[in-house]
Amino acid sequence: MSTFDVFTVAGSGMSAQSVRLNTVASNLANAESVSTDPSQVYRAKHPVFQAAASTNGNKASTAVNVLGITESTAAPDSRYDPGNPLANSDGYVYSPNVNVVEEMADMISASRSYQNDVEVMNSARNMLLDTLKLGQS
Repeated sequence: MSTFDVFTVAGSGMSAQSVRLNTVASNLANAESVSTDPSQVYRAKHPVFQAAASTNGNKASTAVNVLGITESTAAPDSRYDPGNPLANSDGYVYSPNVNVVEEMADMISASRSYQNDVEVMNSARNMLLDTLKLGQS
């Protein structure tokens, strides 16, 4: 792996964590939404990642690909709330299967992973700049 491949790997990691942060934000934004019909309620979304190895001549590098975003198959929560204007004829409303605590932990993890990728890129940049300065003395 060349020094420049570090930027590709860290950049793909940053892109993947950005997708992860966006799905967490979507889940948190819809965590309190309700629906009359359980089939219409918001479902928690989660990105699916894959390590992708690519060979360029003699060099091998790995990057992160986002395969897609999946929706949770868990059943939505139902609660009896006959005063809610969205309640069905039995008085129930359905809310998403989003666990706010898990989403917050996922957000912190994605944010720290993104920060680590930024630090890797900064370190690689500084090493390259220091290498260029070696010949100036």
